[in-house]
Amino acid sequence: MALFELTLLAKEAEVETLSDALMEIDALSVSVEDADADTEHEEALWGEPGMPVAREAWQRSTLKCLFPSEAEALEAATLILSQDWATDIHVQGIQPVDEQDWVRLTQSQFKPVPITDSFWIVPTWHEIPPEAKTVMRLDPGLAFGTGTHPTTRMCLKWIAQNAAAYQGQRVLDYGCGSGILAIGAALHGSGVVDAVDIDPAAVESTVANAQANLAHLKAADGSLPIVAGLPDVVGQAQATYPVVLANILATPLKMLSPLLAGHVAPGGHLVLAGILARQEQELKDAYAEVGLQLQVANAEEGWILMTAQKPAKSMA
Repeated sequence: MALFELTLLAKEAEVETLSDALMEIDALSVSVEDADADTEHEEALWGEPGMPVAREAWQRSTLKCLFPSEAEALEAATLILSQDWATDIHVQGIQPVDEQDWVRLTQSQFKPVPITDSFWIVPTWHEIPPEAKTVMRLDPGLAFGTGTHPTTRMCLKWIAQNAAAYQGQRVLDYGCGSGILAIGAALHGSGVVDAVDIDPAAVESTVANAQANLAHLKAADGSLPIVAGLPDVVGQAQATYPVVLANILATPLKMLSPLLAGHVAPGGHLVLAGILARQEQELKDAYAEVGLQLQVANAEEGWILMTAQKPAKSMA
C-alpha cells in the first residue's frame, strides 16, 4: 500500500511552526531539507554533536511529510495554506511513495564494524564475520555508542591494543552511554569496570548490553564484570584506576578535568574522546593545569583521541 508525500517550501522562520502544525494534523513523519541542496546556494548547518546548532533550518527549507492517503495529504495542504502565518508557504506537490519495511531499512544501515582485524561490533540481526574473534553484539538504542562514530572506534581500538595496561584490574568508564567502552574493556580482560553516566537511560542501556555480552564472564556469585550507575551511586568510582575512559565532548571534558585526572592512579592512563581536532590545544591546556600532559594518540574524520599517562609518582 502506498503512502502520499506532501512537499512544502518554507522560509527559515516558518519551519518550526509548520513542522508542529503538520504533526498536529497527524502527518506520519516530517523531514526538513535544504531547498537549495546541490546548488551554489547550498548552506551547511552543523554543530558539535550533543550541542545546539546555531540555526534549526535553512533560509529556504523543503518539508516532506507523509500521509496515509492522497485525500489526507490534500486536506493537510489546504488547512496549512488557510492559516494567517502561511502566506509564504508553497505546495510543491503531492505524490505516492512506496511503503517500505522501515525496520528492515533501518537495520540495513547498521552493519558489522571492525575495530581491529579480530575485534568487531556486530548488530544482533547480522551474522558474525568469520574473522571476528572478539565480538560485541550491540544494536542502536537510546544511548550514544554503537561503534559507528569515529570517537567510539578510536577508543575501542585503544582498549583492544592496550589491554596489558589494565589486565585483571578495575577500570573507570565515565560517561558510559551504551556501555560500549566498558564492555570492550571487559571483553579484553579487565577486572570489574565502573561505568557511570548522568543519564539514567544510559545506565539502563549499559546494564542491558552488559547482560547480553558478558554472560560468559559472570563471577561465581552471578555478578557481571560491570557495575553501572549514576556518578553518585557507584561507590567504587571514588577510587583511582589504571585506566580512565571518557568519550564525552570537549566542553564537559574540560570541566571534568580535576575529577577525571584525580581518578587516574599513578602510572595510569587517561583516554579522552569526543574532541574535534581544532580543540586539541584547549584540552592540553586544561589538563596541564591538573598535572597531565595530553597527546593526540589517533585521529579520524576530524576527531582526535587524546591520552595521557600520569607520572608513577603523581605530582598532581
